[in-house]
Amino acid sequence: MNGSANGSANGAGGSAGSGGSADRPGGSADKADGPGKPSGEPAGRAHAHGSTRRPPQVTQDTARPEGGGRAAPGGAPAPARQWPLLAVLGATGLGLLIVAFDAFRVGALIIGLALIGGAVLRWTLPSVGMLAVRSRFTDLFVYGGLGLAIVLLALMAQPHAWLKIPFLEDMLHFTVQ
Repeated sequence: MNGSANGSANGAGGSAGSGGSADRPGGSADKADGPGKPSGEPAGRAHAHGSTRRPPQVTQDTARPEGGGRAAPGGAPAPARQWPLLAVLGATGLGLLIVAFDAFRVGALIIGLALIGGAVLRWTLPSVGMLAVRSRFTDLFVYGGLGLAIVLLALMAQPHAWLKIPFLEDMLHFTVQ
């Protein structure tokens, strides 16, 4: 090595008097860089921003969400272990079936109430199986928020809305005019 990129060859540690420091622009490493390497980078080192280490193909340390354990003992059949998720999916499927038979408002209400029920199950039960996707707070916020939004939209759907909120009508008239 000529002047040392790592500071161990001559004890000078790449000082100004070494003449060939790879850490300085204009040093010998500039000429040794291959195509595509930025000038001034030491030869043979990985870039600080582009690591050459590949991630493992199988993740081994991902934590299960809080409450993501089985909802029934391990000896129970698979559907019984996942009953909270199946209850929410079943109610949502029933709501979609009712929407398909031309009862939009009732079906949408059932879908929204299924999501709110999922939030209640996530809040009250210590283990809900695959219904636990994220942290408990995030699941409550997402399930409850989406369920509430769907219920409110179903109640305010036109024609003949079951719920009328006056300031929303004013906002509509102000924006559309």
